[in-house]
Amino acid sequence: MIDIAIAFAFACFGAAIMMCLWRIITADGVGTRVLALDTMVINTIALLILYGLTLGTEVFFESAMIIAMLGFVSTVAYARFMLRGNIIE
Repeated sequence: MIDIAIAFAFACFGAAIMMCLWRIITADGVGTRVLALDTMVINTIALLILYGLTLGTEVFFESAMIIAMLGFVSTVAYARFMLRGNIIE
């Protein structure tokens, strides 16, 4: 039963990534693109966690934490760039 649930979750998060990619391509404003990219990072983290559950290994959980940190830092840096025009003062 858990195999069916994991397969369904893979399909849902894969569809969510494709929708975010579509939104990045067709968005009007930069803010919408940043939000879609941040949501795409969260969906990628979910896919890594599901893949780690499927294989039964802990390596993917650690890589998900690294991607989460990089996603947060990149979102903050891009938001700061949009507000002030530079990242490092």
